[in-house]
Amino acid sequence: MDKDKKVQLIITIEGIYNFIVLILKTVVGFATGSLAVMSDAVHSLTDVMNNVVIWMVMRVASKPPDQNHPYGHRKFETIAVFALASLLVVLAVELIIRAFSGEAQVPITEPWALGLMGLVLLLNITVTIWERHWAKKLDSDILLADAQHTFVDVLTTVMVIVSWQLSTLGWWWIDKLAGIGVAAMVLYFAFGLYQKVFPILVDGYAIDPDELTKAVAEVPGVLEVRQVRSRWIGSKKAVDMRIAVAADMPTVESHDLAHQVEDHICERFNIVDTSIHVEPYHED
Repeated sequence: MDKDKKVQLIITIEGIYNFIVLILKTVVGFATGSLAVMSDAVHSLTDVMNNVVIWMVMRVASKPPDQNHPYGHRKFETIAVFALASLLVVLAVELIIRAFSGEAQVPITEPWALGLMGLVLLLNITVTIWERHWAKKLDSDILLADAQHTFVDVLTTVMVIVSWQLSTLGWWWIDKLAGIGVAAMVLYFAFGLYQKVFPILVDGYAIDPDELTKAVAEVPGVLEVRQVRSRWIGSKKAVDMRIAVAADMPTVESHDLAHQVEDHICERFNIVDTSIHVEPYHED
């Protein structure tokens, strides 16, 4: 099974898990009258919808290059990560609004309901660790972003359980304080995702130009590196450059030299797409 199929399978498994969590939280929310738990259930509904969207995006991102997308469809994955970061920002705003909303409803506590929420918390922690492991193993930005989203679910569930229990004792202000704290952490995670995807979306360099130039110049036969450019294609790197070789070098030899440069930099920087233009060198 290739990488994209594995990512889709992981997202499918998580989607099924989130649907089960949605049902559990809804049952607890209705049974206890806890507004916090019901709000968390609505959040789980957005998780399910998010999994569906990611799955559909990965179906597109895994397609090979075509006439309309000669560099492939990997930026669809980057766009999905951007959307996930934006969803985290919306969630943070929602938590802040909830913290200052001032509802005075006092829920009830049921041992079985508390046990179910504890089970949800343990499952969220397990899924976060599992998904983060596969995100690193498959080098998938979208899985890593979703794992961070699931970790936010862990923090949110902790906040919900604590505030739910303490609100039954009349300590309403703890609910507000916890909401603001979790919202701040959610915004921090969202900022980290934005930092990761913005350079890709605006075609920031994938490899430091000085390091790339130095590596190309190490190949015997390259007399001058006149231009190097790199960019991201999703989580992959693409490079194009102009190099100068001896003016009297035969075409076949210059072609072979270009292949040597390509092999050298691809091995060092894990590049998947290269375009090398060879020019004759003339001393000024």
